[in-house]
Amino acid sequence: MIGRLSGTLLEKNPPQLLVDCNGVGYEVDVPMSTFYNLPATGEKVVLLTHLAVREDAHLLYGFGTTEERNVFKQLIKISGIGARTALSILSGMSVADLSQAITLQEAGRLTRVPGIGKKTAERLLLELKGKLGADLGPAGGAAHNDVSADVLNALIALGYSEKEAALALKQVPAGAGVSEGIKMALKALSKG
Repeated sequence: MIGRLSGTLLEKNPPQLLVDCNGVGYEVDVPMSTFYNLPATGEKVVLLTHLAVREDAHLLYGFGTTEERNVFKQLIKISGIGARTALSILSGMSVADLSQAITLQEAGRLTRVPGIGKKTAERLLLELKGKLGADLGPAGGAAHNDVSADVLNALIALGYSEKEAALALKQVPAGAGVSEGIKMALKALSKG
């Protein structure tokens, strides 16, 4: 099993890379979240990898973070979710966004990813519940998550896009209540 590659980045053709490791060129498929954080061609790169062995091919998938690789492995365990779909999910949303969507059971956020329909999104929510998003911490983390969800929904109801609301939500400290969080998020939005 190839678990990590360290070498020179030779080519970048989304979503595929060519990485030279001491004279051997490895073709690696990566999610766009990893692709956007790559160095320029000709520079050193380190990727965590997952090797998928199929009847007709050996495919190597690369990730910039341990979290991305772990989520990828969780996704491909689900019936009907292949490696391409898992890469698409990780390209369409961050690990944190995916965890939040699973914790809040929001199928709508998953259906925005190309190739994910309503039934697949619901299956993802069911299969990943308790496996992903469980790292939010003890009850305090869950309570903060409820506050975050309420603030996010309030901002969306006020007409802000989900992306704008999520960015503003990052400005709200962990201990803030709902009304205080909305005020802080609105201040952040007015400055931006």
